[in-house]
Amino acid sequence: MACEQVFAEQLRRRGLRMTPQREMVLSALHHAGRFATAEELHARVQRTSAAVDLSTIYRTLDLLREFGLVAAVEAGDRQMRYELLGVRGPHLHLACQACGRILGVSLEAADPLLEALLAEHGFAAQLDDVTIPGLCADCRARRGAPAHD
Repeated sequence: MACEQVFAEQLRRRGLRMTPQREMVLSALHHAGRFATAEELHARVQRTSAAVDLSTIYRTLDLLREFGLVAAVEAGDRQMRYELLGVRGPHLHLACQACGRILGVSLEAADPLLEALLAEHGFAAQLDDVTIPGLCADCRARRGAPAHD
């Protein structure tokens, strides 16, 4: 598990250690295999150890985000969902504001925008943790919206 090694190294650099609780949170993220709320991760960890409280989950998620190992996305319902980036690396998130579905899209999809920002404004944008709100194809179809809007 490469992200576990990266996490442990980042913790050591800050004078922190890989605790069993942090390992359990990281394992829960691995096994979630999708976006998960802190509460869902807490429930998963509780199956292993009731000694891990929700505040530990949030603190660990904050550390993982700081180290670039986890992305946090809010899909329109004001609840953050977390995704382990260890396998896919940074990418854009398309969050449906109607159904809450979250799609991961390669950063390459934004290359034309990045190039235009650099050429026109001299601005080198970082899109490693970007969520774009909108409507997914299914919700657009239910609303009768044209495919090209």
